[in-house]
Amino acid sequence: MTTAPDQQPVQVGQPPTIIINNSSSAAASASAVVGGYGRLGRRRQSFWAHFWLFMFTAGIGNVFYALHVSRWNRARGL
Repeated sequence: MTTAPDQQPVQVGQPPTIIINNSSSAAASASAVVGGYGRLGRRRQSFWAHFWLFMFTAGIGNVFYALHVSRWNRARGL
């Protein structure tokens, strides 16, 4: 079997070489965080968190959740 000079011959039985690039830039990481749940900014009250807390804690959990979110925002000056 002949191959072109710029091609490597295919070796049967060998798994392909997999290269994983683990390096990332800070800008790429920051842009991924800003668009998702981990956004940098004011934390909002979650309707679903309040709903489930109301169902399972008869409303007491809602008070603690609201205080937690308010305290988190106040501590960061937001």
